[in-house]
Amino acid sequence: MSTLANQLATAEREEVARGIRVLLARPLLTEAADPTGFELVRRRRESLAKWFDYTCGWNLVVEPRRGYARLAKIRAHADASRPARRSRSGRAPFDRRRYVLLCVTAAELLSMPMTTIGLLADRVVQATAADQALPAFDPVHRPERMAFVDVLKLLESYGVLRVVDGATDTYVESAEAKVLYGVDTTLLMRLPAAPVGASGLAVSHDEVPGRFDELLTGIVRERRYGGATGGGAEDEAPRTTAATEPQRNLWLRHSVLRRLFDDPVLYRSDLTDDESAYVTSLTGRQILRRSVEQAGFLLEERAEGFLLVDPDAIATDVRFPDDTSTARVAALLLLEPICAAPAGLLPEQLAEAGADLLRRFPRWAKAYQSHEGALRLADDAVRVLHGMGLIHRTGDRVVARPAAHRYRVAEATATAAPDGGPHEGDQE
Repeated sequence: MSTLANQLATAEREEVARGIRVLLARPLLTEAADPTGFELVRRRRESLAKWFDYTCGWNLVVEPRRGYARLAKIRAHADASRPARRSRSGRAPFDRRRYVLLCVTAAELLSMPMTTIGLLADRVVQATAADQALPAFDPVHRPERMAFVDVLKLLESYGVLRVVDGATDTYVESAEAKVLYGVDTTLLMRLPAAPVGASGLAVSHDEVPGRFDELLTGIVRERRYGGATGGGAEDEAPRTTAATEPQRNLWLRHSVLRRLFDDPVLYRSDLTDDESAYVTSLTGRQILRRSVEQAGFLLEERAEGFLLVDPDAIATDVRFPDDTSTARVAALLLLEPICAAPAGLLPEQLAEAGADLLRRFPRWAKAYQSHEGALRLADDAVRVLHGMGLIHRTGDRVVARPAAHRYRVAEATATAAPDGGPHEGDQE
């Protein structure tokens, strides 16, 4: 092979590896939000689609003319660690009300290539009034308008809505605000990643509360593994109903590699016996290591599990350590007392550790310098650590997981941060 051919092959491998990590971080990638990343994915879309299908069983759709790429990342189990978030209010997660409004708004937008905020609000009012299972939407009240705006801002961030005239935030102050939108209905239909539509489960709304977990599992069932896709209680998980040995092996490969490429850490203790046998087999280990190398990650393999490191931080959607959030700074600082307690810490002990931080840095974390602020700080920090796979709960106790011991704060100073709080950059 000539030198030029070698160089071209190397460049292709590097671009595919970068494209994999770009899509892992942003499964919905638009040209408007990331022109460089989108151009890379557009150029290498065939190789990327083959890698994701073989490695994780995920479908990649790239629409060059419409300017978006959608990676349908399916998980075998429900995961609430990455909720939709509000663009305002400190990036607070969506609550039940906002999720309901998101679903109803999306349904109404399917037939509207152009709309105004007032017309769309009226459609949502009518839709919720016509369905007895939904709480009515009443834009007369400011909290309702705020929730509606949060939904619209999220759809804007996805590229589904494009503001033609006006500003969405003005609706919070007045239901008479004038905002004109263009709607990308094709992209809107690409948002759901579940292989089974919720309406396909065919159950009455009265049954949903009692069967919610079962139904949630039902919408992520995939035919390719031989499992049934219905929502009936008699159905089992796909990995136990695989019709053939090849389907079973395909499920094992995808179930393990999906978690490896989608979670911060994959612990052996979280794997089933079949999954553990797969990753310790000669074939499983070869596929795992080759897939990691093709994606441009570095693999840390320990007795406790696996951790992927992206040397370029391309695939990182949430950084840790990170001093852009009070909760994340507190999470790093609370790791030390948590790791020092093999049996874990009780809520009261965590609250006391949070109070100690607030006493040491009185000018820091002003939102928590109030009654029960230390408890709220500890709770928010624990949520960060749980989302990163660094702690788990045993009864009332918070216990460090093995990966937590990778971090150690060498020194926390009150002068490094502009608000007089601790600086978390001095970690090892």
